[in-house]
Amino acid sequence: MRLDGRRMSDNVNDRRGEGGMNMAGGGLGLLRLLSILPGGIKTKLIGIGVVIAVVMATQGTSGLSNMLGLSTPQQENAEYVGTAEEQELYKFSAQILAGTEDVWTELFRQMGKRYVPPKLVIFKDAVRSGCGNATSSTGPFYCSADQTVYIDLSFFMNMKRQLGADGDFAYAYVIAHEVGHHVQYLLGDLDRMHEQMASSSEAESNRLSVRLELQADFYAGVWAYHDNKMFSSLEDGDIDEGLDVARKIGDDYLQKKARGYTVPESFNHGTSEQRSRWLKLGAHTGDLSRRDTFTPAYDKL
Repeated sequence: MRLDGRRMSDNVNDRRGEGGMNMAGGGLGLLRLLSILPGGIKTKLIGIGVVIAVVMATQGTSGLSNMLGLSTPQQENAEYVGTAEEQELYKFSAQILAGTEDVWTELFRQMGKRYVPPKLVIFKDAVRSGCGNATSSTGPFYCSADQTVYIDLSFFMNMKRQLGADGDFAYAYVIAHEVGHHVQYLLGDLDRMHEQMASSSEAESNRLSVRLELQADFYAGVWAYHDNKMFSSLEDGDIDEGLDVARKIGDDYLQKKARGYTVPESFNHGTSEQRSRWLKLGAHTGDLSRRDTFTPAYDKL
C-alpha cells in the first residue's frame, strides 16, 4: 500500500505501557481457542475469523473471562518503548484508521448520516475494555459498549507465523473489518442481529453471526475501494493479500487445520469461499447497495 504522507488518526490510544492481567494456567492460542469454544457460550464473538472480537455489552464477560482464566488487571502506567517493527506497525495502524475515517465520513454523508469514528486502543498482552477483560490471544476485537477497536500489534506478527498470511493490505484488512463492525453498530445492524441471536437456537445464532461477519468483510472491501479512489493507495497484489487472509480465516479452513474435519453447523464467521467472495465484492465495486447479507437465503451467501 502507498501510505507515504498519509495522516495518522488522532483517535488512537496507546495503552502498551499499562500492566497486563495475570493468566491462570496460561493463555490459549488463537487456533486452539477456535477449536474448543463450547457451543453453550452465549458471549458474542465479533471479529475477523481468528481475530476473535468480544462484544459483550448486553451479556457480560463472565463466560469468556472464566474460560481464559482472566483476573483483574494491575496497571503500572509505565512508558512503553516498542521495537522499531512495533513502532512501524503503530504508525501503520494509525494511518489505516485515518483512512477509514475519511472514507466512512464521506460515505455516511452520502447517506445523509453523520459518521462518528471509533477509537483504537493499542495494547500489549492484556487489556480492560468496555466489554470486559481480554488478552492478546483473543485477537483484535471491536467493543460496541465503548465503540473501540482493540489490537495487540503482535497479532500482525503472528499472522505470518501461524497462518502464513502477510502483507500491508492483509494487516489493513484486519483493521478495516473491525471498523466494519463499528459501521454495523452505527447503522443499528449489530444490535439488531444480537437481539435476534439472543432469542435464537444455537444453530440459528451461528448463522446470524456469519451474516454479520460477511458484511464486515464486505465493508472492509468497500473501504479499500474508496480509499484507493481517494488516495491511490492500492498497489498490485494488495487485494490478493487480503483475499488470501480471508480464505485462511474461513471456518472450514481453520477447523480442518485444527481438527482435520469440519462441523458446518458450528460455523460462525463464514467459509473461506464466502469470506473471500464478500471481501472481493466490496473491493471491486465499492457499492454499499450490495451490502445486504441478512435477507438472502443462507445457502446463497
